[in-house]
Amino acid sequence: MTKEGKVKLGDFGIAKPVQLTGQNIKSVVGIPYYMSPEICENKEYSFKTDIWSLGVILLYMCLRKQPFDAQSLTALALKISRGVYTPIPKIYSR
Repeated sequence: MTKEGKVKLGDFGIAKPVQLTGQNIKSVVGIPYYMSPEICENKEYSFKTDIWSLGVILLYMCLRKQPFDAQSLTALALKISRGVYTPIPKIYSR
């Protein structure tokens, strides 16, 4: 949190620098629960995959458990690609 009260989120455990804005990448690193559909489908991806991962983190905070969960990496990738996740509880407004 900055002095101005802004919250910044970062994960530099595994980082790959992107040289150009809009550059597409095709490598797979990181925690499987936060993979975007593009990564699951072995397609090129861009910075947008980070937005997906942030959305998964927000869902995790609401659900208090992983929104995408499975017994194997293949099953997890299928759920992510198909958008099959645990619904958000009714305590949250639309």
